[in-house]
Amino acid sequence: MTDASAAGPTRLTPETHARLQAELEDLTTRGRVEIAQAIEAARALGDLSENGDYHAAKDSQGKMESRIRQLQALLKHAELVEVDASADGTVSHGTVVTLRYQGDDDTQDFFVGSIEERRGDMPVVSPSAPLGQALIGKSAGDTVEYDAPGGALTVEIVKVGT
Repeated sequence: MTDASAAGPTRLTPETHARLQAELEDLTTRGRVEIAQAIEAARALGDLSENGDYHAAKDSQGKMESRIRQLQALLKHAELVEVDASADGTVSHGTVVTLRYQGDDDTQDFFVGSIEERRGDMPVVSPSAPLGQALIGKSAGDTVEYDAPGGALTVEIVKVGT
């Protein structure tokens, strides 16, 4: 597992921070109790080497503990940011931006922020990623270029919203 602080703090809105705190609290209380009960019930069924319920419960426990560690690290190094809903019409943390790639007629919406703040199935662009860095502070009508793994790409900012 990588250290969450290695790339700097994760920027979260107060709402997302509160939601993640609540998720962590639920996992460390109710979640752990339920998993312990499921493991104990599976143990009561006998031979653990061929007990599918036991192995499934232990697998669930491992995944839950991994999520708990992830949330603890993320929240420990989180930086709270207020989303100033693009009052000035520029791209900032927490905004939704509509982009058109050069040579493409279609547009696509992206959420600029942390993956933990994602909105539905909308793709997320981290403000620290090359595209995010190129977009921050820009406005609708601006064209930006950024370095992608496959080479430089150019996008037009069609719309900035929340």
